[in-house]
Amino acid sequence: MLDRIKKALKILIKGEVVIQKRGPIPALTEQELAEVRQFFPREKFFIYGHARSGTTLLARLIRLHPEIHCNWQAHFFTRQPFLTSLVDSPEEQEWLTRRSNRWNRGGDLSGLVLRGAADLILEREALKVGKRIVGDKSPSSLIHGQAIRDTALIYPDARIVYIIRDGRDVLISERFRNFVEGSKFLNAQDKSIIADLKVNQTQFTDGSRSIFTDSFISRAAKGWVDNITETVAEGKRIYGDRFYFLRYEDLLREPFAQMTALWKTFGVEVDPALEQAIIAESAENPDEQWQAQKDDSIASFLPKGKAGNWKNMFTKADRALFKSIAGQTLIEWGYEKDMDW
Repeated sequence: MLDRIKKALKILIKGEVVIQKRGPIPALTEQELAEVRQFFPREKFFIYGHARSGTTLLARLIRLHPEIHCNWQAHFFTRQPFLTSLVDSPEEQEWLTRRSNRWNRGGDLSGLVLRGAADLILEREALKVGKRIVGDKSPSSLIHGQAIRDTALIYPDARIVYIIRDGRDVLISERFRNFVEGSKFLNAQDKSIIADLKVNQTQFTDGSRSIFTDSFISRAAKGWVDNITETVAEGKRIYGDRFYFLRYEDLLREPFAQMTALWKTFGVEVDPALEQAIIAESAENPDEQWQAQKDDSIASFLPKGKAGNWKNMFTKADRALFKSIAGQTLIEWGYEKDMDW
């Protein structure tokens, strides 16, 4: 009670207490990068891409190389809470910058703390499997170009690999994943579509009924456009030739050629024998198996990992709405020649 009275008096005398926020985390300097690489020397990369765009397949293929390891969903920079949450308070900033802390050399240790934490997570596994290049794949659908800027703050020396998929197939895949998972974001209209889909699937492939709501197409199409536009622009601007992008459909069509081109950007040799390993890995689809276990009555309706599923499921109205939002982006990325589709 006495503490409450004291706090009340302080507010009356000095006004409402303002909750402070920490200042910006400084980017790592060249000297700091050189120092941290003495402890964590492995080259790093990050695979980004809109959700349902083939990031998992790409991760599974890239780590077939004997010098490269990849795992997924660390979400250091792509989903809250971000890596920065480890130092995201005024108290932590004060501790890492205080003048009496002789370890900080008069600066802010925040960036080094974040880099050290992430490097340890990545390199402990790479060390175990004996590989010298290591990366994480984490879909980036929420903050778009900000993910690149945040990555560059801690990993300016990394490589970024970005995979792009036809937005119409992205919407189909995302929709069915939400259906199978029973997403908490499904509304009454969505649940009605699911119920009808289980009873009569034909109506959803003959153009008479849509698996979408207009609000879903509008939101998802805009998110797809924003993600590609911002991420590619920031990737090129910040990372230059260390930013690499490819299309999911090209990876399906010619997996060995696409992976060979990607691997060579890492400066590694590519053994022709890897082609057979890629063919075998590409034939597997863990996501298809997982969805079948969750709800095969819905999952079996959609061929997984295929290009062009949208052609059988988009109604005329679906096409018109998606085209109005993302038609130009489809043309820019070679998915269509014009708006006549």
